[in-house]
Amino acid sequence: MKVTRIAYFTGLNAGKYAALVEQARRLGRIRSEVWQRYGSIGGVGSGLRDRQVRDHWLADGTHVRFGVLANAWKETVRDAMADIGANLASAKVQVRRAINRRTNDPVERKRMLAALIADRWASDPFLARQMRKHWKRGRNRTHDQIVVRADRHHTVTDPRGRLWLAVPGLERRKMVKIPLSSTVAPTGTLRLILRGGRVEVHYQIDASQMRSSQRPCGDRTIGVDKGYSEALTDSDGGRHGTRLGELLAGESDRLKERNRRRAKLRSIANTASLRGDHAKALRIRSHNLGTVKRDRQAARHRARVRTEISTAVHGVVDKAAIVVAEDLTRSFAGRKRLGKNVNRRLAAWTKGVTAEALTSVSERRGSALVRVNAAYTSQACHRCGRLGRRSGDRFHCTWCGVVWQADVNAAINILQRAGDPDIALHTPHHAVRQILQDRTDRHRTRLPVQDSIPAIAERRANHPNRSAMSNQ
Repeated sequence: MKVTRIAYFTGLNAGKYAALVEQARRLGRIRSEVWQRYGSIGGVGSGLRDRQVRDHWLADGTHVRFGVLANAWKETVRDAMADIGANLASAKVQVRRAINRRTNDPVERKRMLAALIADRWASDPFLARQMRKHWKRGRNRTHDQIVVRADRHHTVTDPRGRLWLAVPGLERRKMVKIPLSSTVAPTGTLRLILRGGRVEVHYQIDASQMRSSQRPCGDRTIGVDKGYSEALTDSDGGRHGTRLGELLAGESDRLKERNRRRAKLRSIANTASLRGDHAKALRIRSHNLGTVKRDRQAARHRARVRTEISTAVHGVVDKAAIVVAEDLTRSFAGRKRLGKNVNRRLAAWTKGVTAEALTSVSERRGSALVRVNAAYTSQACHRCGRLGRRSGDRFHCTWCGVVWQADVNAAINILQRAGDPDIALHTPHHAVRQILQDRTDRHRTRLPVQDSIPAIAERRANHPNRSAMSNQ
């Protein structure tokens, strides 16, 4: 497994930084050209690959007008085509869901999925319509990155022990040397990102070289519930990442106030422009509506959130050899209408970051991650299985008459869901509700739980339990 590491340097020589910025700007034009020509159904969708694009540009002389070295623009083309391919794969996910909604015939579904995978959707009216709907032509907004091939950079150490990274510039055989704040030489393909006068060098290393990867995992099976106030709550009642809610709420409120002030200043600048006072409008836009400080603050906030979530996941893996987690990577919408402040805070909820950290840390430390169906895990009592009522951080079971801590109750339900023979990972939520209701009815009438009940047998046949367990 590979992980990305970042080496920073602030205060680079102004001439060197300007040369890197100019190179990144020119490479940004190449990215825009690639997206404009090939970022649609007629590009990658027709089977075109980055090597074919490079050969075509070499043949017709397109590469000459960009004014960069050959290796630089070729790596940029490869990187942009990979982004287009990822955009295409994302659209295919939506089309697969549309195929599943359209037909229940396994033969027809297999035919359409095979055509989608082989990029032969143009001949199928339904697939072509869905691809046009979900795959829109993208637009390049990256003008601050330089991709350097592994054999085009090297590092040297000066007599004072400082590490210098040499990367190609705009002219042949003239390298730009960057002093690094790290003592570890970056290897492999590098990605240089220029932000606010700072140079970031992104590179990949083997995850086994990290100290955190050498920590042993626990020996138990633990269920975890992802939350907003804290990153994770486990089935033992432990809370991990308790500062997450404070970080998200504080950042959300700060952005609200900052954007309100920026909107007021933007209105003043627009009014000044309409009056003809362009000097005032320019001063406001230059000194009060910039993006350098805003982007720096956003990056700092993302780093704090990721650190908090990563620490929480490590705390869970310290206890568990098997981590059972709900699958919350898909978006969901509730029926209850919420206020603007609540919606704004929930929009910043980092479920995807938590899911990514669970996968990464579990894989690096040798624990198994089991994903289960999340339907009604927060609305059912873990002791009797009946649906109850959740209010804030309390769950009220109307049958047992007991009040549970809501997140702990959900974590125990998630742990029990891993061994549930009737509820699989992709069982629809309405089917999950019916299963829970059937179990409640059997308990109420004191009937034994039998595997031979026709309704249960039919559901098991239609929704087999295929929850994936992987050493992640």
